[in-house]
Amino acid sequence: MRYARIWLSSASLRRKALLSIIGDTSDTRLPEDARASLSALVVLISSCQVEISAIEKRLLAQHRKNADSKRLETIPGIGVLGASAIVATVPDASIFKKGRDFAAWIGIVSREDSTGGKQRLGPISKQGDRYLRRVLVLGAFAVIKQARAHPEKYPWLTQLLARKPAKVVAVAVANKMARIAWAVLTRQDILRERSITATSAEG
Repeated sequence: MRYARIWLSSASLRRKALLSIIGDTSDTRLPEDARASLSALVVLISSCQVEISAIEKRLLAQHRKNADSKRLETIPGIGVLGASAIVATVPDASIFKKGRDFAAWIGIVSREDSTGGKQRLGPISKQGDRYLRRVLVLGAFAVIKQARAHPEKYPWLTQLLARKPAKVVAVAVANKMARIAWAVLTRQDILRERSITATSAEG
């Protein structure tokens, strides 16, 4: 929902800029055909703003009525949009035996390659639900932003960011978020911020 609001804000600025251009009839550099096209564009932008606002209100209302969705929102990095997406996509999280299975289904666990008796972790599989994976990874970047602003509150993330690229850390955080989401849905628990900040992605 935060990204929808950002789009609405930028769209509003674009609409105002277009209205200013269209309204300046003294500027002869703008052909009349172009002025008419821009007027139509303003109408389209306004229509999109109205539709997005209506969808956002309906989504928020559905979220507030759903106990699982509200519990998921307590997980750092998972907001109303992420919680609603998980609940809509996974009506019964108990079909997964453990959190790692749920994370694997989304496609945010490392592929395992074994050679010569040694196990190596490769890049994430990217199999499973693409939209949920994107939502969780974007949420993970939001957590990383908070960790950089308040490193004392995120010791595990701060240490990991010192050793690994941000994208790698984001996947690790998204993996952890998925496991916590599974626990919240299957155990009916509300897991607090400590689950993200004080434990590793291996838990």
